[in-house]
Amino acid sequence: MPPQDALTVAVRVKPGASRDRVGGCFDGPHGPALVIAVHAPAVDGRATEAARRALAAALGVRQSTVSLRTGAASRDKLFLVDGPGPELTEALRRLRDGSAG
Repeated sequence: MPPQDALTVAVRVKPGASRDRVGGCFDGPHGPALVIAVHAPAVDGRATEAARRALAAALGVRQSTVSLRTGAASRDKLFLVDGPGPELTEALRRLRDGSAG
């Protein structure tokens, strides 16, 4: 169970992309998921780590506040963001809707 002061973010990772990009929505097993395309390959956790860093950057939070909750070997992952504020939920909605930018 995630801590009360953490936001759970469902993510669909697309490794091997030509460039890193965060935005869009995918109906995944964890519900509506934020799409994160990363250049890193899906080898030795590199795509997961790249997705974690990209998510932190897109939400404007420190990388240390974002951690993987589940899905280390899957394209569908759940990340936890510690200490989220109301602006984080709105930023996440904009990214999923594709209206951030």
